[in-house]
Amino acid sequence: NTINFLFFVCYRALIFPLLIREGKPTPFFTFVLALLFCVFNGYLQGRSLTTYATYPPGWLGDSRFITGFLGWLIGMAINIHSDHILRNLRKPGETGYKIPRGGMFEYVSGANFFGEILEWFGFALACCTIESFAFALCTLFILGSRARQHHK
Repeated sequence: NTINFLFFVCYRALIFPLLIREGKPTPFFTFVLALLFCVFNGYLQGRSLTTYATYPPGWLGDSRFITGFLGWLIGMAINIHSDHILRNLRKPGETGYKIPRGGMFEYVSGANFFGEILEWFGFALACCTIESFAFALCTLFILGSRARQHHK
């Protein structure tokens, strides 16, 4: 579970920013708030999993862990593929709004948000901690709100 979390954080913090093409700059205040949220959440998840969470023998074979891990993995794949589609919407120098097509965008207008929400509910199921469930709910409310705005 900790490895899943670290993989996502590394992807989001190191790989994803390097793949983004030119775009609108992020306001500094937004950057600071996002950084503080990630640091606090990373500490909370890491501390929960390494200090307080206890799992019975055979937990990795439990249906909750397997289902959660598969949800996390499928959500991550949807998220990464959707980000790829979004990054390639416009040719260099092109501006204007474009509707993404392909992948999960054929079923939901905010496929990237859907993927990330699925990831964190899968993570919460695999971990079975109140902290991971709280993070999944925060993700749902924050990204659900953004998805609604993007859909409009």
